[in-house]
Amino acid sequence: MIENLISFSLRNRVLILLLAAALFVWGIHAVRTSKIDAIPDLSENQVIVYTEWMGRSPQLIEDQVTYPLVTNLQALPQVKYVRGTSMFGMSFVYVIFEDNTDVYWARERVLERLNYASRLLPEGITPTLGPDGTGVGHVLWYTLDAPGMDLGEQRALQDWYIKFALQPVQGVSEIASFGGFQKQYQLALNPHRLTYYNLSVADVIRAVRAGNNEAGGRKFELSDIGYIIKTTGYLHSLEEIERIPVKTSGTTPITVGDIATVQMTGEARLGIFDRDGEGEVVGGIVVMRYGENADEVIRRVKEKMTEVAKGFPGGVKFNIVYDRSELIEESISSIRRTLIEEMIVVSAVVLLFLFHWRSAVSILVQLPLTIAISFILLNAFGITSNIMSLTGIALAIGVIVDNGIILAENAYKHLSHRFHELNPETPNE
Repeated sequence: MIENLISFSLRNRVLILLLAAALFVWGIHAVRTSKIDAIPDLSENQVIVYTEWMGRSPQLIEDQVTYPLVTNLQALPQVKYVRGTSMFGMSFVYVIFEDNTDVYWARERVLERLNYASRLLPEGITPTLGPDGTGVGHVLWYTLDAPGMDLGEQRALQDWYIKFALQPVQGVSEIASFGGFQKQYQLALNPHRLTYYNLSVADVIRAVRAGNNEAGGRKFELSDIGYIIKTTGYLHSLEEIERIPVKTSGTTPITVGDIATVQMTGEARLGIFDRDGEGEVVGGIVVMRYGENADEVIRRVKEKMTEVAKGFPGGVKFNIVYDRSELIEESISSIRRTLIEEMIVVSAVVLLFLFHWRSAVSILVQLPLTIAISFILLNAFGITSNIMSLTGIALAIGVIVDNGIILAENAYKHLSHRFHELNPETPNE
């Protein structure tokens, strides 16, 4: 009977030790694969709908764009509330979902509803979804150090080379450009000439659109060779825009150049981006995708920036002005150092308090095992390793060993009493 009990007890101990070892190994893997960030993402689960209708007043935007979208998007499932903002030429609608809603499922539902709501909007207005990022998704800002290049050339380099190269990086939702001048062809119409030729602004717009088109014909065979008929009408220069015919007066064509001045200029700006008071700069903001590992995304972007910089004109280079990886490394290293120091202090206190190394070791084993299990749970619930989550673990270290101390003291007390019951002649120390 006693041998069976001993055998059962040993078997249970072995199983418990194996389970603890398995949890510890799993916990180490969880620590290595845990998503790292400096600050927790406490932003709401939202989808942004952006609509542009340039040249219209905020009141008109509110009545014809924002209001129809808000009233229709309110009918979506799992929606908490919908907010709308109207400004000159632009409308923003923020659809806030329940916290447990999957963000990509929410974006699909919004897209489905927009297909219906778009018929209520003015002709030619198309709402679009904002990036699948959050309010704390701006993980890296950079500017261009480009001596000898004007702001228009820098913005063109950013929009047509750098942005397209960095956007495919895994974990990046968007590369938002800022600063400089966005180049565009601009037609300055002469109202007197429009009146003289009996033309309207709409006539000029239709003519320019029609002149910037490509037309195609059918395929036919001639001498066993297939030919495809097409005409290329894409505009490539200011002179081609000036030669676009708007109407014919008798036998004389009236071109765009007769009624307007065509020039290359920058788009109208509502502000500038200045760095350190040294002048305007051009750059971009790396927006991280929802639920990604910030530290890994920044590392991948930096590696890609090294490759992209090889194709820059002479003297141009990246200048990183905000890099969250530095904050992440400082935060994590500080918390890691605090965890190690607290484990050492708690271990020393337990050894001095119990003054029995076997009991102390049985208690101190809980520290690394409990921390490992904590990281398993963090990964299971999708919580990043940040200042708040790691500080919670650090604050709980002193409490972790309390139950072990109580159990060890209780077991020691009962064993001592039982020993004196069986050996009454032994002096009580």
